[in-house]
Amino acid sequence: MGKRVALVLAGCGVFDGSEIHEASAALVHLSRGGAEVKIFAPNIEQRDVINHLKGSPAEEKRNVLVESARLARGNIQDLAELKDSEFDAVIFPGGFGVAKNLCSWAVDGKNCTVNEHVNSTLQAFHRAKKPIGLCCISPVLAAKVFPGCEVTVGQDKNVDGRFPDAETASAIAELGCKHICKNVNESHVDKANKIVTTCAFMCKAPLHEIFDGIGTMVQEVLKLA
Repeated sequence: MGKRVALVLAGCGVFDGSEIHEASAALVHLSRGGAEVKIFAPNIEQRDVINHLKGSPAEEKRNVLVESARLARGNIQDLAELKDSEFDAVIFPGGFGVAKNLCSWAVDGKNCTVNEHVNSTLQAFHRAKKPIGLCCISPVLAAKVFPGCEVTVGQDKNVDGRFPDAETASAIAELGCKHICKNVNESHVDKANKIVTTCAFMCKAPLHEIFDGIGTMVQEVLKLA
C-alpha cells in the first residue's frame, strides 16, 4: 500500500503563490513513488497579486485556496481540515506564496509569523514523528517553527551567481538552526526531526536539475514515512 502524503500549496504562480514547476515535480515524483496524495491550501486572501507578465503588482484580490485549486485540478481541501492521523507525511513546495501567504517571511524575514494552520500542521506531523518535506523557500517554515533543526536552501554564498538568495542561509542560522550547504540536485535529511529539504529554484539551474533535486527530497520523505 502506498504512503499517504499531504501536499500543501500557497496559491498558483511563483511570484505570489506556489511555484508551479516545483508543485508539479513533487506530484510526479510522488506518483512514481506510489504515494496516495491529497492537496490542501489555507482558505485565506493572498498577501498580494502579481502580474506575472509584467512582474508588477495587480490591483485585485485572490484567495489562496481558490488559486491553489488550479494546480490541484480542483481536487483540494481547506488546510484547516487536514488531519495528520490520516497521512504518513506532508510536503510543501516553494514559491513566493510560501513567504507571503503561509508566513510573512517576504516582509519580516526571520521575525516572520507563520499562518496558524500551517503552524499547527507542521507541529502535528513533527509531534507524530512523521516526515516533513520542504523545497525552495519553504524550509524557512521549519526554521521558524523548529529551532535547532537542520535545513538547506542551497548554498550560504552566491557561488558563480547561481544562489542570489544565499543570505537566507544566514537568517536561518540566526533563528538557531543549522544550514547545510547542498547542490541543487541534492537534498538534506535532518534525521532527528524527520525534515527533508532541497533548494529547487533558490538555485539558478536547468529545470531538469531542479526536478531531480525535488525527486531526492520526495524519495527521502517516502523512505522515512
